[in-house]
Amino acid sequence: VAFTYRESIYFQRYRRRMHDELLRWQIGDVTITSVPESSDPTSPKFMFSSIDKVEVLDLRNKSPWLAPFVGEKGHLLQKIHCCVIDTGDERIAVDTCVGNDKQRGNPLWHEQQGPFLEALADSGYSTESITHVICTHLHVDHVGWNTRLIDGQWVPTFPNAEYLFVGTEFDHWSTTEDLFGDPVFEDSVAPIQDAGLASLVKSDHTIGEFVRFESTPGHTPGHVSVRIESEGEKAIITGDMAHSPIQIARPELSSSFDTDPDLARETREEAFARWADGETLIIGTHFGTPTAGTMHIDGDSYRLDTDL
Repeated sequence: VAFTYRESIYFQRYRRRMHDELLRWQIGDVTITSVPESSDPTSPKFMFSSIDKVEVLDLRNKSPWLAPFVGEKGHLLQKIHCCVIDTGDERIAVDTCVGNDKQRGNPLWHEQQGPFLEALADSGYSTESITHVICTHLHVDHVGWNTRLIDGQWVPTFPNAEYLFVGTEFDHWSTTEDLFGDPVFEDSVAPIQDAGLASLVKSDHTIGEFVRFESTPGHTPGHVSVRIESEGEKAIITGDMAHSPIQIARPELSSSFDTDPDLARETREEAFARWADGETLIIGTHFGTPTAGTMHIDGDSYRLDTDL
């Protein structure tokens, strides 16, 4: 990914002042913890071909609830984080970020040496305590900490976990080159299968009593979101069916990285109609802090209320 010098300096300054705390939400008897890896301002043109910074600022002015998610220059304020769902019986890591030591074309992600595992431990979870790993899909920033580099070999980061991959998604990326030509499948997915820890499941898979997959295809062929329900309370971890809250204000916006933009748009329209009940907690996989809120109908569109 190419950045101008001015944007690179802006990114560095932004990263220096961003210190994302561990966020926690309670859904009935289930605790969901956000463990951040990085927070970065993103050019809207990088994510969406049909909207620029001026239009993003105009959208923010028309929809003031977007203010926490839009920078002063019109950048999208986004993060990469892993959600740990703790049901008491299961400790489920959802989307394992970019990872360290990976060879990546994006200079912000290349051979990272970040403190993610320390942040995970600080949140109360050792790598050995994780019972399941869910990847909503198999893009570079959702599978990286599936593995870590030890003595020159990629080995599973969570040795006691069952790693769950939707079969449609696994089959697609096992035969399709990564978007940026990075060896993502080779270093972050195949070693899990080789270690005997991978389970290929359907897009309506359930884990225990409280967690199930919700099929949300379009961004990738087998993309899923994750639904949590306990004691009458509900939450959704979106995955990349929505990259930014601006897509809640404008659901028609499909990402430049969507495999099937039309299907992704149709998926958002159907999902948002279900989720906009004012009660379900929507946790955005790339939404900057505050990251989560309840969705409400707002005229002919929607808004995210983060005043929880």
